Amino acid sequence: MPDFAADSASYSTTLPLQTVRDWLRYAVSRFNAAELFFGHGSNNAFDEAAYLILHTLHLPLDRLDPFLDARLLPEETDLIAKILDRRINERLPAPYLTHEAWLQGYRFYVDERVIVPRSFLAPMILQQMQPWLTQPENVFRALDLCTGSGCLAVLLAEAFPDAEIDAVDLSPDALEVAQRNVTDYGLEDQITLYQGDLFAPLAGLTYDLIISNPPYVNADSVAALPREYRHEPALALGSGEDGLDAARIILRDAAAHLNPGGLLVVEIGHNRAVMEAAYPELALVWPEIEGGEDTVFVVSREQLAQLD
Repeated sequence: MPDFAADSASYSTTLPLQTVRDWLRYAVSRFNAAELFFGHGSNNAFDEAAYLILHTLHLPLDRLDPFLDARLLPEETDLIAKILDRRINERLPAPYLTHEAWLQGYRFYVDERVIVPRSFLAPMILQQMQPWLTQPENVFRALDLCTGSGCLAVLLAEAFPDAEIDAVDLSPDALEVAQRNVTDYGLEDQITLYQGDLFAPLAGLTYDLIISNPPYVNADSVAALPREYRHEPALALGSGEDGLDAARIILRDAAAHLNPGGLLVVEIGHNRAVMEAAYPELALVWPEIEGGEDTVFVVSREQLAQLD
C-alpha cells in the first residue's frame, strides 16, 4: 500500500494539481488505494472526496459542477492536502474532520465525543411516526434515550413543536455536544437534557412517545469494526454479547414511563431474529423502512405492560 505519510504541505508543489477537478480525481484515487471504509455520511470515495473538498473551500455542498475547473490558490491546496492526509492516514470519519454531520437535511455539530449521527428513526420522527402513532397532535411529552449528539431530540422538537422533549445520555461528554446542537437550533426552552443510565434520571416522568437508538452492536461485530468506527465512543456502539443489553432494559422499564396509549420505538440494527426469540410474547411491529424490516421495532405501552 502506498505511503501517504509524507508532509501534506508539499502536495501543492510536488503534484500538478491545480483545479478542483484535479484534486477530486486525485482524492478518489488515493481513497480507493488506501481502501478506506465509508459509512459516515457517504458510501463511496467520490462522494466523500467531493464533500471534503467543497467543505474545505467553503463552497456549497450541493454544487460541485460550477467549480470543477476553478484554479486553486496555494493555501487552498495546502488545506485540501492536509484534510485528505488525515482522512487517509488517521482513518478519521469525514464528520470528525469537518465537525458536521447531516441527517435528513439537518446539520449537527459532531466530534469524537459522540457517534456520527445516522439513524433509521430520523425519517420516521419527521413523519410524526405515521401510521403507527394515530394521534400525533396528542404528543405533549416525548423522550429520546441515548441521545448522543442530540440529533434525534432536535428532530423530535421539529416534528412535535408543541411537545416538551427530554433527552438522556450516560456520557457527560456527549451531553456537551448535544447541548451545543440544542442551542444551535434555539430549542433550549423545549429540550431538557439529563445525564444518567437510560431511565435512571427520570423517576416519576412519563411520556406519550419514547424513541431510542441505543448501542446495539454485538461483541463479534464490535471486534470486526473497520478502523473508522473505532474512533467513535465504544460506549455508544457495543451492548453485550448479542448487542441487546440496552434494549432489554428499555423494554423492561419503558411501560412505567409511558402514558396510556403511549408508543415505544427502538432501533436495534439487524437484530430482529434475536429480539423475537427473546420476547415471543410481544407483538412487535417492524416497519418497512430504508434499512429493511429488521432494524426498528414499535410497541405500545399496553403490550409492554404484559411483560413479566
